[in-house]
Amino acid sequence: MVSPGSGAQDCIGIIANPVSARDVRRIVANASSLQISERVNIVLRVLSTVRSFGVKRVLMMPDRAGIRAMLVRHLNRERNLHHVFPEVEFLDINAASTVDDTILAARMMGEAGVRAVVVLGGDGTHRAVIKGCSTVPIAGLSTGTNNAFPEMREPTIAAMAVALYATGRLSAEQALAANKVIHVSINDGERQDIALVDAVSSTDRYIGSRALWKTDSLREVYLTFADPQAIGLSALGGLLQPVGRRDAGGLAVRLSDEPGTRRLWLRVPIAPGMIRDAGIAGWERMPADQEFAVGLQAGIVALDGEREMPFDANDRVRITVRSNAFSTVDVARCMQIAACEGLFRFTSQTDQT
Repeated sequence: MVSPGSGAQDCIGIIANPVSARDVRRIVANASSLQISERVNIVLRVLSTVRSFGVKRVLMMPDRAGIRAMLVRHLNRERNLHHVFPEVEFLDINAASTVDDTILAARMMGEAGVRAVVVLGGDGTHRAVIKGCSTVPIAGLSTGTNNAFPEMREPTIAAMAVALYATGRLSAEQALAANKVIHVSINDGERQDIALVDAVSSTDRYIGSRALWKTDSLREVYLTFADPQAIGLSALGGLLQPVGRRDAGGLAVRLSDEPGTRRLWLRVPIAPGMIRDAGIAGWERMPADQEFAVGLQAGIVALDGEREMPFDANDRVRITVRSNAFSTVDVARCMQIAACEGLFRFTSQTDQT
């Protein structure tokens, strides 16, 4: 086990959510769920790759679902075959298989001085990492239910980009991209939280399974970016008016099933394999740092697809898009620059790290 404060030069962190992609949206949509063995295989690919580019130490979040135990067995076997991997140290956390594990692990990794954190999970997992530590760059690997935030990419390539940055071959200016968040405030900060992709007001106040997927209960959707290729609640904006991750501000969408206020119907991929029609009342761009008041009198605010913040008629709910909230490793840009600068070339094998 490792605690914050240990030396972390060229060290990265890995947070692998063992239970992502297992909520009700996967069940109702008949979508697949990534098994523990495949998550371990992804971690092994990341570890092998970053070691090939000079990262010799990795901090990992422990878990109770089997990732740690299986990973240790695989690493022992690989080392017996004289395969080289980084030194893997597990954080000193009493894992409870809740989101608090992720938040605490991210905070401890930030305190330990890791250069970047590789995250395996969906939108909710990445949000938890940023809540724990927003100052360390992250590289997302999509293994969750709704994956609007982490881009689909081979883990080996993402790990190459992370290692190039972590070992100093690429600067922060070359390797990192700034990202937006949605800030939600109730009663002038009495309660507040963030979303990386979407904040949604809903009349369905029952938290229960947490995941939100019934469009008839939705009233307002606020988005940091709106990608027409995304799946989930963020698709409501992406199929109306695309907004890029690097564009200023976001997008607000109002929904209604009432004929008097509904302008049109929109057919949306709300979950993998699940298409639903949503009544749209209107939409508008959200300038950065401008407050938007939630119009719904009482209900709940879902953050990145999960019910989080109930409110009633006496509460004042405000939504704001904030720029430059955290950084991600821009994998495509890293690989482009590294290739152009010849960072993958060498004249003899002794030149390799």
